[in-house]
Amino acid sequence: MTLERQLAESDAFRIAFVCTGNICRSPMAEAVLRARAEKKGVSDRLIVASGGIGDYHVGEPADPRTLRALAGIGLNAEGHRAKRFQRDWFDLFDLVIALDRGQERVLLTMATPEQKSKIKLLMSFEHDAETLDVPDPYYSDEEFFVDVLHQIESASHRLFKQIKPALRAPTPANGSNTQEQA
Repeated sequence: MTLERQLAESDAFRIAFVCTGNICRSPMAEAVLRARAEKKGVSDRLIVASGGIGDYHVGEPADPRTLRALAGIGLNAEGHRAKRFQRDWFDLFDLVIALDRGQERVLLTMATPEQKSKIKLLMSFEHDAETLDVPDPYYSDEEFFVDVLHQIESASHRLFKQIKPALRAPTPANGSNTQEQA
C-alpha cells in the first residue's frame, strides 16, 4: 500500500520527519518513533514517515551507517527507501518535523500560512537542548552516527510524550480507558 493511500484510509495521528536526503537522520527518527509507538501499544494510532528536502537519494536505502547504528539499539530500517518530501504532505500529516533549521527554512517556504504551524524542529521537544539542529552525520564516521541517534532518541521520547494524548484509544461509553500509559 502506498503511503498516500495509507494516510487517506486512516484516522491515525501522522508525523513526517524531514532531513536533507532521507538516508541518515530522518530514517533514524522514523524508526525510533515507530518502535516507541509499538512498544507502547499505539502503533495502530500513529503513522510515521520520512522524506528529504532534496531528491539526492530518492529510491536508495538508508545509509549503511544509519542501519548499523539502528541495529545497535535493536531497530531495523532495512526496508527504508529514500523519498522526497512533497508539498501535498502538508495536507496529509499532522506534524512535519525538521531535523535542522535548514530543512525548517525550506519547509516554511513550501507551506501555506495555514500549514506553517505543523512544522516543528525535533530538538524543540528537548527541554535542555544545546542546539535546535540535529547535526548531519553524512560526512562523519560511524561513531558520530551513533551520537546523532542518541540525540534523536532523546528528543523523540519527549516528542512522543507530547503527542501521547492524541494517540489515546477511543474511550468506551462507560468512561474507562484501558490504554497503557507511556
